[in-house]
Amino acid sequence: MAAPPKKAAKKAFALRLDPALHDAVERLAAGELRSVNAEIEMLLREALKRRGVEVPVTARPRRGRPPKEGGEP
Repeated sequence: MAAPPKKAAKKAFALRLDPALHDAVERLAAGELRSVNAEIEMLLREALKRRGVEVPVTARPRRGRPPKEGGEP
């Protein structure tokens, strides 16, 4: 039996936005030093929280080089 497929770290999908709405989100994102994608995710989380839906933040893998094993070089 085949192993189940691994779940993607992020769900990708196409999102069509009104250009004026995209420009507004882009300005917000620039002011917060975020990408447009990260800003949309933040806005969605805030909107859901206001409606009483708490969505946990998934732990992301660490970025950068792994720590050196052993002593100093």
